[in-house]
Amino acid sequence: MSSAILPDGILNQTIAGVTDILGRDLDGITVERAVIGLFYTGVKLSAGTAGTCATPREAIPGDVCCPVSAQAVPFPGRLQGRPAAALMRDALSEDGLRRAVGIATLNALADLCWQRRPYPEVTLLPGKDAFDATEFRNDDRVVIVGAFIPFLKELKRRNQPFLVLEQNPALLKPEEMSFYRPADMAAEIVPSADVLLITGATLLNGTLEDLLVLARPEARVTVVGPTVGLLPDAFLARGADVLGSVRITRPDAFLDLLAEGGAAPHFLGTLAEKIVLARKPATAKAKVA
Repeated sequence: MSSAILPDGILNQTIAGVTDILGRDLDGITVERAVIGLFYTGVKLSAGTAGTCATPREAIPGDVCCPVSAQAVPFPGRLQGRPAAALMRDALSEDGLRRAVGIATLNALADLCWQRRPYPEVTLLPGKDAFDATEFRNDDRVVIVGAFIPFLKELKRRNQPFLVLEQNPALLKPEEMSFYRPADMAAEIVPSADVLLITGATLLNGTLEDLLVLARPEARVTVVGPTVGLLPDAFLARGADVLGSVRITRPDAFLDLLAEGGAAPHFLGTLAEKIVLARKPATAKAKVA
């Protein structure tokens, strides 16, 4: 699979949507605070909303004392006060940390957009888990992209057969290895799925769109994780049916937690709530090419 982010892809379309919905108000929105944590990157805006994105572990310099490594993080002290309109465009950057900050900014703006213009073909379900919002049948062929632990646990509990595509098999337990397939088998495995569960981290590494192209039109597709934003247009246009995201309810405490190395189990249900955006049943599903 290609890791390139297409110019007309999900992130670019979402940036265009934010720009259209917020209009001139976007010019006055700035970054109040940004945190690059071990597991998640978070941004709070002057408008009061916050967004997050997985921190790309491979982009973090191994030797933080080395001046060369320090160049890989070029923005310390330069994010506060930056126009959100400019920073969200870093979501298209080839640099992993810049992209994470850009996506977190874009997600904070997407939350603001949802408050102003709910998407008419989507139902917002606060407090709902994306797994519970996904339709499963006994004979379904289920494929998970990324070792999303809560989904793996629930599928095993239900005795639902599945395969998991993962770049790093070390994330799986020994008893889960029978379900494992290397990530580079996606072109072979994904088209066989009746239900496709994709971690939102694929948006960060640029593989999400390729995966959605591989899915059959009739497959039920769920994209889940805090990296997924609340502006669903571009996801639905490419075949997603359910988006599992988060809404940050206590932005300052949330960023404090990220600064202390916090992860999803630490903030879900206290500083952020699960949000599901589900395609309405009457909505026709037509994927873009």
